[in-house]
Amino acid sequence: MKEKHTLTDQELAESLFIINRHAKTAPDPKELYDLKKHTIQKLLKHNRAKKVGLHYSDHPKLSQQHSTLLIQVANYYFHIPAQKKDFQGVRHLGKLDQNYRNPKPRLSLSRAKKNLYRYLNWKPAASKADPRPRPNSYTPSSYLGSMNFKPWNQRGKRTR
Repeated sequence: MKEKHTLTDQELAESLFIINRHAKTAPDPKELYDLKKHTIQKLLKHNRAKKVGLHYSDHPKLSQQHSTLLIQVANYYFHIPAQKKDFQGVRHLGKLDQNYRNPKPRLSLSRAKKNLYRYLNWKPAASKADPRPRPNSYTPSSYLGSMNFKPWNQRGKRTR
């Protein structure tokens, strides 16, 4: 039987980065943010990630300042919503450093999702039918039902 490759912390961090980047622009990011949240929770539980500190959020909710928890996985950093217990056990780092950027991995969204689903032992969600109506490729012309219509290349010459 074939032995499954265990994902390294670096591979998981790269997959999380791709998921997080796509979630920020996705029309329906719930699945991607759930994947990120559960992966980080499992990584923390198994001591494969660590809580670095708290940052003030750049996007205050309802004009109320709040903090996000900074998590380190390999050499990548992610923010997740802070819980009450984090304020007692984790130091506050103040304002977010806008100069730091995670390294950019070369990984597709589908590969990143497969990696995280495999790590979590989840089955990929069945793709939903697109709820938006699609325009029909065939549009009946205004000549429909007109018996005296000839195609453009079979018309006679115009007479004045």
